[in-house]
Amino acid sequence: MDFIVNKETKTVTITKEFDAKRDLVWDAYTKPELLDQWWAPKPWMSRTKVLDFEVGGRRFYAMVSPEGGERWAVQRYTSITPKTNFKFFNAFADADENLELPGSDWDFNFSEHDGKTKVHVSIYNESLERMEQVTKGGYFREGTYAQMRNLEELLARLTEDAQIN
Repeated sequence: MDFIVNKETKTVTITKEFDAKRDLVWDAYTKPELLDQWWAPKPWMSRTKVLDFEVGGRRFYAMVSPEGGERWAVQRYTSITPKTNFKFFNAFADADENLELPGSDWDFNFSEHDGKTKVHVSIYNESLERMEQVTKGGYFREGTYAQMRNLEELLARLTEDAQIN
């Protein structure tokens, strides 16, 4: 996985290739029953309260700690090109969906070659201060690595199940 922080452009880019077909990887990013299985780095859990995957729709979810603490976020979908790209505006929120601004713009691109899918994510932050807050201490990087391991495991299970059935 490539994880690059660029302070000049206030952007974090993440590129990861998965040994799975694009349709399956797309579903893992866009269906709540799959997203909640990998989005949070263990031992945390992801719990989606609302997911309307359409332009103008949103995902409202919590990252839940082992002790039950919740960290809420909202993702508002701004663009969707099925199976190849989607974009959302992301911001932390409280349990009543009141946003904590500023937020960030996420751009996801999916491409497949020889049965492997590459996901390229670009995260633009409205302010350098927010980007530094999110990336300080390496927690975001380590959390992202953990998420990607979770997703790899889920995709392997789903691919194996599909081959068995």
